[in-house]
This record gives sequence, structure tokens and C-alpha cells, in this order.
Amino acid sequence: MSDPIVLLDVKDRVATVTLNDPERRNPVTGNDMIAGLLDAFDKVQHNPEVSVMILTGAGSAFCAGGDIKAMRDKTDQFGMPPLDVAESYINGIQRIPMALYNMDVPTIAAVNGAAVGAGCDLTMMCDMRIASERAKFGEVFLNLGIIPGDAGSWFLIRRLGYQKAAEMTFSARMIDAAEALKMEMVLEVVPHDDLMKRAHEKAAVIAAKPPRTVRTAKRLLRNAERMDLPDFLNTAAAYQALMHQTNDHQEAMSALLEKRPASYSGN
Repeated sequence: MSDPIVLLDVKDRVATVTLNDPERRNPVTGNDMIAGLLDAFDKVQHNPEVSVMILTGAGSAFCAGGDIKAMRDKTDQFGMPPLDVAESYINGIQRIPMALYNMDVPTIAAVNGAAVGAGCDLTMMCDMRIASERAKFGEVFLNLGIIPGDAGSWFLIRRLGYQKAAEMTFSARMIDAAEALKMEMVLEVVPHDDLMKRAHEKAAVIAAKPPRTVRTAKRLLRNAERMDLPDFLNTAAAYQALMHQTNDHQEAMSALLEKRPASYSGN
């Protein structure tokens, strides 16, 4: 029996999701990757024992994006009439950005290798990115005569600003890990063999915080992207009022005043 196309491991409040089609460099089309990712994301979102998620790829690549041979040969959804192709995007790959956007736990992309096209966009859908020295990023759609159909442009502008997003999109060039760090696409670049260790170190810091407060803080950041200031302040006040009533808030204050490690219950 073959391994699942997406692996999910949960330990110490950290979920690790791994794209697991290494021989094909983890594409998101031409296999069951989309369904596998959606299932894993749903399990992470609805598991109260998870406070943070790491997303990475098996093998030498993070994600090679779409299946170019299928596009060329007009197989799979690419051979359907235009309206059906549009529906296949809406009901397929476009469910991934919605799932990640609606996820309440913080997400860290541990970029182990090439993240190309939809793979590059997948990293941008995460809250944070840590890159191996072997990582490469490419918003390469224009090289194939297509545009980002998976919400990549929406995330890229918000992560990098318009000018950098425009340059990446219009040049469709590959960017190595060092340049990605300079552009602030990634938080840091680490030796390849240290990537997952570093990602888990980052995740552990988050996992040590009050679980419900972490998820509420993520919702607040998400609201900040789309609300004007008056509405945002009202939302922040309501969230804060709820946080003041939690047992974990009381525990955090007691631990701080008593100069001891806090022990959070998630209540």
C-alpha cells in the first residue's frame, strides 16, 4: 500500500503537513494532492489540540505547482471547455487558499526546495516562511502563457507590496533563498539539514502560548487585512473582553507574578 499523498503528524500541539509526491516534485495537479491538503487542513483546523501548523514538502522540492504535461496535452481538467475549466479551478485548487485563509492556527511554510507557480503561492498563503538554503521561489505563470489562477496575486501583494509582487509576476523569474530573504519573502534562511528543526523551534514558541488566545490573535490579524479602523477596533474590543474571562488569562498573570512557567488548559 502506497503512502498517503499528504502526511499529517501532530505532536506537542504542532501539526506537520507534508506534501508527499516526491518523485513528481509534489505537484498540486495530476494527482490527489488538492483533496489530500484540504482534508489535512480541515483536520488541523478542527483539532483543539493543535496550536500551529508547519507545511513542507517531501524530497527535493516543496511544490512544483501544476502538471505542465497535463496542460500541454489538454488532459485532466485542462481539456474541458472554458467554463468547465473555470469551475474546476473554483471547485479545486481555489479551495486551498480559502482553507488556509480561514484557518485559525498560525501557519509556517518550511520551504525545503523549489516552490514554483502554485507552489510559490502556497508558501505565500502561510503566515510565515522559513527557507532552506536550497529553496527557490518562482511566480512563473507568464512563462507558461497563463496567470495565477489560485489567488497567488492576492497573497503576493499583501506579503510583498505591489512593486515586488509586480516584478515577480511580470518577470516570472526564479528567486533563490538569499534574494527571498532580502525581499522579506521569508523570515530566515537556514542550512538545509536544519530546516525542520528550526521550523519546529518557531512552532514550539507559538505552541507554548494559550491555545485559544493564539487562534483569536490569528483571527484578529486576518480581520485587520480587510476592516477599516473603526470596525476593527470594535472587533478587537469584543475579542479582548472574551480573553479577559479565560482561565488561561488568569494562569498567565499568576505565572508572571509568581515567576514560574505557565501551564495552559485551553480554557
